[in-house]
Amino acid sequence: MVMLTVVFIILAACGNTSDGANAKPNNQSSNKGSTEYANADTSDKDSTIIDNNTTENFSEGAENTQLNDQEGNSNTSTDSNDKESPKSSNNDSEITESKKDEYLKKLNEMEEADRDEEAGTTMAELEEQETDRYKKWDEELNVIYGVLKEQLSREQMDKLRDEQRHWIKSRDEVAKEASLKYKGGSTESLEYVATRASLTRERCYELVAHYIK
Repeated sequence: MVMLTVVFIILAACGNTSDGANAKPNNQSSNKGSTEYANADTSDKDSTIIDNNTTENFSEGAENTQLNDQEGNSNTSTDSNDKESPKSSNNDSEITESKKDEYLKKLNEMEEADRDEEAGTTMAELEEQETDRYKKWDEELNVIYGVLKEQLSREQMDKLRDEQRHWIKSRDEVAKEASLKYKGGSTESLEYVATRASLTRERCYELVAHYIK
């Protein structure tokens, strides 16, 4: 009876030892699994952190790039504004007005020179003076007419050309009519050329005043 009891105790002890031995690997396996899971979890977290950092860095890089692009565009826009050609809308008008003033001043000087010229003492000298005066104003009329060819449109110039032809015809008729008052006298030819000179001078003023702007 004692022997059986001893054997039973020994077998029980062996069984516990075997269970303990079996339990230990299981625990180790469990611990190992837990460690691997923890490592995997940590790895995932690290990956998430890395991904977040990468995203943040990329966002910051994109933001910096965007800011640089905006600054570049702003600088380009500023440079473009700085290099903008000066406005010339008023310059052309000023040039045209100064040209008009220039011609009016010139015409006034020519007229003043006519008044200051000492008159001849004979009919021949007077007629020669009036002939020179006519030539001077007729040349100036041609200069003004040439300027208008550059300034006026084709339609305006065609209209002015017709007007000028009628004016020449009218000028000569008026001069002829004025000279007929002295028909047969020594003043007839003088009056004719003097009237042509005066009408040509008036036409110069008229063209400058109405067409040169």
